[in-house]
Amino acid sequence: MSETHNEQMTGHATTKMTGRATTKNSVDADITTRLRPIYTQTGLNALAGSRVLVFGLGGVGSSCVEALARSTVGELYLVDRDTVDRSNLNRQALAFEGTIGKDKTTVMREMVAQINPRCHVETLKTFIDRDNVSEVLAWAGAEVDEEGRVVGRGRIGYVVDAIDTMTQKLVLAKLCWDANIPLISSMGAANRLSPELLEICDIRKTHGCRMSRTIRKECGRRGIPHLEVLYSSEGPVRPSTVAGSSHGGLSNLGTASYMPPIMGQMVAGRVVRALIGYEPWRWDKESGASATARETGPEPIATATATTGSAAISPETE
Repeated sequence: MSETHNEQMTGHATTKMTGRATTKNSVDADITTRLRPIYTQTGLNALAGSRVLVFGLGGVGSSCVEALARSTVGELYLVDRDTVDRSNLNRQALAFEGTIGKDKTTVMREMVAQINPRCHVETLKTFIDRDNVSEVLAWAGAEVDEEGRVVGRGRIGYVVDAIDTMTQKLVLAKLCWDANIPLISSMGAANRLSPELLEICDIRKTHGCRMSRTIRKECGRRGIPHLEVLYSSEGPVRPSTVAGSSHGGLSNLGTASYMPPIMGQMVAGRVVRALIGYEPWRWDKESGASATARETGPEPIATATATTGSAAISPETE
């Protein structure tokens, strides 16, 4: 091959590569460039005007918040009382050697700012219980009456429960159901290895999960007819006991590095689909939608209205 031909080939390749790089790094590109084709501009507008409240910034919650920030949710209200621990390094999106010992709320706020500076973030370092959950929901923008009782969703588009303790989960579920606030609750990820067995459904349809079984029974007892959950039907593995557990000696609780992040991403996906109107919350009393009409699973609604804005997303058929 001649030297001239080599130069021509080299020049052609360089020009082509430069052109591709210029396209990828165009000044017109931003965080919405790859979102717009699937969310539509109407959906992006709805997301930008939405507010999501997330309880718990552990393995599920931190990955959920990261995905919501990357999806351009406009406002995130984050609640967690813990600091980053070295044992969190295997699964939590905010856990790095450089963040150990820092408040999770602070680290998460800084992460969101690096991903999507336009996202407004409010944080609260607290542990929720029966006495303060109404106050926390009001802080996040829920509608309250003259006596401070939560009576409606107000500015909240969706609530994410990524809490570990069942008592708090049930208190939150009851309050959100009574006030017609969309909520998705994450069940346990401990001792599970198969993400393909994860599913989002009504708590009444869960099986094979001890936490879900307890929550299901308590929902019936407390007058919570429906609760949207993410759970795994996988039977937990039974690892051998390991000394020095961070769970008060219950060292049979192990967590795969990929399970909580996948769960967090799935929860975020559910929230985003609701906010853009693709898959609204199934039990919205204000919309008049029938819960029984979609009990076999949520279906895309082409003309649905998002909680914080109108979005008409028409799913394509293959």
